[in-house]
Amino acid sequence: MQYKLTTPVTREDLSPLKAGDTVLLSGTVYTARDAAHKRMMELLDAGDPLPFPVEGSALYYVGPTPERPGEVIGSAGPTTSGRMDAYAPRLLDLGQAMMIGKGARNGAVKEAVVRNGAVYLAALGGAGALMAASVKKLEMICWEDLGCEAVRRLEVADMPLTVILDAHGGDLYQSGPAAYLASLENKQEGETP
Repeated sequence: MQYKLTTPVTREDLSPLKAGDTVLLSGTVYTARDAAHKRMMELLDAGDPLPFPVEGSALYYVGPTPERPGEVIGSAGPTTSGRMDAYAPRLLDLGQAMMIGKGARNGAVKEAVVRNGAVYLAALGGAGALMAASVKKLEMICWEDLGCEAVRRLEVADMPLTVILDAHGGDLYQSGPAAYLASLENKQEGETP
């Protein structure tokens, strides 16, 4: 199934999504990679607020390249999400609803996704220009000293994403290969000599 969603999102918005579905995401998406996540944890540990509203938010693990003249953003392909696994459960427990990146997540992240009715979405790796095409506006939020890893607010329109982890415990990285292997077995059983 394909869904159109606009941030901020609620548990109810995300509940119908299943691993393997596609999402065209519009609205506000924040960017942060590992260096920014570390600083966010330092803020939380000090009792300070995060630099953006976390409730219902989407966080894209990306470090975009500098934009060329006339462009909103440079190449904006996803980074490996596992580098944020140590931080993600805490942010999900605070109300973050969507994570966007690439690659598998650990058990603690999967549990936090289900516990909070959240989702993990994959952006197309190696297709930074395609992902950048959905970005209509960019604003620096904080930590400009981090360069490409600074926190930015993106306004996106129909960003193409795939549901990897759904709120019900579905994991495309597990169900996808299993379904493929089953289809091969069914095909072989149906062949005649």
